[in-house]
Amino acid sequence: MINLNQVSFSYNETPVLHHINLVVEDGEMVALLGPNGSGKTTLIKLAAGVLRPNKGEIYLSGSRLNRLKRREVAQQVAVVPQQFFIPFAFTLREVVLLGRTPFLKAFSDERSSDGQVVENAMDLVGIDDLKERFFNELSGGERQKAVLAMALVQEPKLLLMDEPTAHLDINHQVEIIELVRNLNREHGLTVIGAMHDLNMAALYFDRLILLKDGRIFADGRPDEVLTVETIKEVFSASVQVTQHPSTHAPHIIVIPKGNSR
Repeated sequence: MINLNQVSFSYNETPVLHHINLVVEDGEMVALLGPNGSGKTTLIKLAAGVLRPNKGEIYLSGSRLNRLKRREVAQQVAVVPQQFFIPFAFTLREVVLLGRTPFLKAFSDERSSDGQVVENAMDLVGIDDLKERFFNELSGGERQKAVLAMALVQEPKLLLMDEPTAHLDINHQVEIIELVRNLNREHGLTVIGAMHDLNMAALYFDRLILLKDGRIFADGRPDEVLTVETIKEVFSASVQVTQHPSTHAPHIIVIPKGNSR
């Protein structure tokens, strides 16, 4: 699906990513992990074509990403950001419809087929009953579901998520990630998500990529990547790694540095 070959990137003169080699196959569900500043969001933006690497090449479905038109990329790749702001009084349905933009001709109205795709996406994520509500009046969890629906109406092959559960309560975190996992399992949607919560990543993602200082430090199954040693090295945190009682996925318990009381 996507291949990063010796990719490096700098903001002005500040290096962020160094010689990244990464291949994600069709149908994989991959989490990017690492401390703040490790390059997770930058890697997502590079994969989306929002940024271009200073060195190296990125291939999307075998084509060089920088040679594809923005519309061509948007018909294959959708992005769910941490937060989505819109300054206008758009309804939830109008926001979701924005995701059909790559398929519409300039100044044209939506077609009946576009409307059906929008209705299906809203129904899939469970927000059809909110479609006439103003987007900016929704709760954080409802807005994030709307943004996910907006991404899904692009009918993407690759879904990129930049900490999609940030600022959400635990119930909405689980709802969002389980929706995405179901799309991966049932429809073969390829998913790459930058995640902050190690336990959530271990529960729902099959492959974890751990970044440190702009380089890939570890890449593999959750039990291979989330070890006491790697977490200590990357996050400078002392932890215990146990097994989740239901799934047997790695479960991280932080050891307080001092007196916790």
